[in-house]
Amino acid sequence: MTKKELEQEKQKEYDKLVKQVTPKNSLLLQMCKAFLVGGIICTIGQGILEGAGALGLDKDMAGTWCSVLLILLSVVLTGLSLYQPIADFGGAGALVPITGFANSVCAPAIEFQAEGQVFGVGVKIFTIAGPVILYGIFTSWLLGLLYWCGMMLGVV
Repeated sequence: MTKKELEQEKQKEYDKLVKQVTPKNSLLLQMCKAFLVGGIICTIGQGILEGAGALGLDKDMAGTWCSVLLILLSVVLTGLSLYQPIADFGGAGALVPITGFANSVCAPAIEFQAEGQVFGVGVKIFTIAGPVILYGIFTSWLLGLLYWCGMMLGVV
C-alpha cells in the first residue's frame, strides 16, 4: 500500500468513527423544543407584565419588574439545579432570553462557592458572562466616543 492509500484508509476510518460518535439530532425537533421553551419563558414574562400593569404600574416599571422577576426565577431554578435540564431540553429557547444570561452568571458562582467568597464566587461569577459584559461596555464606550466626535464635527 502506498503512503497516499494508507492516508486515505485512515481518513475513511476516522470519518466512520466520527459518524458513529456524532449525536444524531433532528434539527426540526430541536427547533420545536427551542420554540416551546422560549415561548413558555415569554408567556411567563407577558404574564408578569400584565400582572404588573393590573397593579397600576406604568409600562417602564412593569418591564423592569418583569426583567427582575425573570432573572430571580432563573437564579432560583439554577440554584435548585432545575434550569440546566430545561436548557438541555430547550436549547437556545432557554439560553437566549434574559433567563439564560442570568443562569450563565450564577451557575459558575454556585459551582465554585466551596472555594470561598473571593477565590470561588468572586473570581468565577463572570467566567461566562464576563466577556459579554466587557465587550458590551467597550462597544458602548466606543460608539459613544464616535457619536461625541460626530457631534463635535457637526456630522451628527
